[in-house]
Amino acid sequence: MRIDNRNPQEIRKIEFITNFTQHAEGSVLVSFGDTRVLCTASIENSLPKWMQGSNRGWVTAEYSMLPRSTHTRIRRDKATNSGRSVEISRLIGRSLRAVVDLEKLGERQVTIDCDVIQADGGTRTAAITGGFVAMAIAFQKLIDEELIKETPLKDYLGAVSVGLTPEGPLLDLCYEEDCGIDTDMNFVLTGKGKIVEIQGTAEGEPFSREDMNQMMDYAFKGCETIFEAQKAIVKL
Repeated sequence: MRIDNRNPQEIRKIEFITNFTQHAEGSVLVSFGDTRVLCTASIENSLPKWMQGSNRGWVTAEYSMLPRSTHTRIRRDKATNSGRSVEISRLIGRSLRAVVDLEKLGERQVTIDCDVIQADGGTRTAAITGGFVAMAIAFQKLIDEELIKETPLKDYLGAVSVGLTPEGPLLDLCYEEDCGIDTDMNFVLTGKGKIVEIQGTAEGEPFSREDMNQMMDYAFKGCETIFEAQKAIVKL
């Protein structure tokens, strides 16, 4: 039995609280168990210089952990400037762009800010999952204001972690599980069953092709639950 009494293929409870902040075009507080990430989507009618005149939009992201989101306080400058934060920011941005028709967005930039309020494992996967919902809400606002005719979204997007133990895979690792496991994979998947990105490393014992296939099966099962939760808010 796992630390939180879940079975190996069971994802943590997922919750989206939409319109969590007042000023952003889209916002959601996403929870995966005790992990909580505030995701806001801001839309600007401007683009980086290298994209101006392209008749296409852009989606980018910034990720950070608040100073006391973990067991000990992280210095604010370290939290925002670490190589880990930059790497996760880029992961979130390219994941979200995979399901956006940038031409339908027009010459606008959408910035998804993901701030970890409380960390208990899986913060990057929660940020991608919640960032998608915040972005969808922002797109709907553009439609309501008749600034675009239809949503630029091409599909749903979700992400989940899978770890490998000697007894087999575990879906959606909490912090204690993540710390004690050698192989931890992050899967970013679309609602149509396509793969956007897979990240993972065997820090100890190498894993087999059979292990990889089983971890992927767990990830697809977990994302089915994520997509159902998203569909209650986002209609495509």
